[in-house]
Amino acid sequence: MPEAAGWQAELEQLKAVSARIGGDPLLTQGAGGNTSLKVGGTLWIKASGTWLAHALERDIMVPVEMAPLIAAVEAIDPAAEQAHQFIVSALNSSGLRPSIETTVHALMPQRVVLHVHCVDTIAHAVRSDCVEQVGPRLDGLNWAYVPYARPGLPLALAISEHRGQRPDVLILANHGLVVAADTVAGAEALLEDVKARLKIPAREARSFGSEKLAQLASGNDYRLPQSDAAHAAATDPASLNLAAKGSLYPDHVIFLGTGSVTARDGEDVAAVVTRLGTSPVSILFPGTGVLMRTDATPGADAMARCLADVLSRIPENAPMRALTAEEHLQLTDWDAEKYRQDLARKAAARKIA
Repeated sequence: MPEAAGWQAELEQLKAVSARIGGDPLLTQGAGGNTSLKVGGTLWIKASGTWLAHALERDIMVPVEMAPLIAAVEAIDPAAEQAHQFIVSALNSSGLRPSIETTVHALMPQRVVLHVHCVDTIAHAVRSDCVEQVGPRLDGLNWAYVPYARPGLPLALAISEHRGQRPDVLILANHGLVVAADTVAGAEALLEDVKARLKIPAREARSFGSEKLAQLASGNDYRLPQSDAAHAAATDPASLNLAAKGSLYPDHVIFLGTGSVTARDGEDVAAVVTRLGTSPVSILFPGTGVLMRTDATPGADAMARCLADVLSRIPENAPMRALTAEEHLQLTDWDAEKYRQDLARKAAARKIA
């Protein structure tokens, strides 16, 4: 392993960049996104279920031995889906599991990899004409488009098809953005460049009905979202129509459920719950705003805002690709995501206590 002082300083730089990324809801939401640094044969990567925003205050980086993990990916060994099997235990002070996307980071040849759920990128990546839209904007960069694949081993295998090209930028369909470089500063600069190139002006948010929402929430185990920005998904007619097309990216499914639940004319919370036979994590009330279930996790609140941010950047007539029923099932019946959700629930319970 390289001299400790050198790589540890780099790791501290990565933590600082991670915290900056995690503090920007237009780049990362909740426990989404992950960052990594390769040091010799060891990959330091964000732990599953942790927030990049906490990188400077909590121990969120996990060391993984790359060679056997890459060998497992190349052999399409199911063990590659269990990256915790490759942890360097002697260095793992946090005791946490590595990110569900550790295989993606390990396969990238660059030393530093930043994976974010940039809302501007997602607004392009959920379109069926994504390549035509982003191509001119990314002119001059070494980039590749990766068709949708479930996070984890399937996504790593999809990305591996581009290894010969050694792209520095990956646009992940219905998912997000990956940038990579050989230094922390280089990766952060590239991220800022791509973010600026893909920027889309958001439609102006309309006011929401706070009093009406308070009435709807009263006595129904629902509350207002943590961010007022989340209401735009319901108050902007174009966004509301786009939301009806279905789930557009994995973290929406994981934290908010399948699709978006929209109240019908005249329905209150009780009527929506009765119609569905269950209490959805969030409910969109057209022209009024959004309500969240009282026990919704901070991650769910972050994704409620993300939905509004993404939808407000998509033209209403844009050709869209929503996740399929099979893709939903792959996400909801997956041990790695069940682990991440369990961490989120435990963290929320500690906060309430």
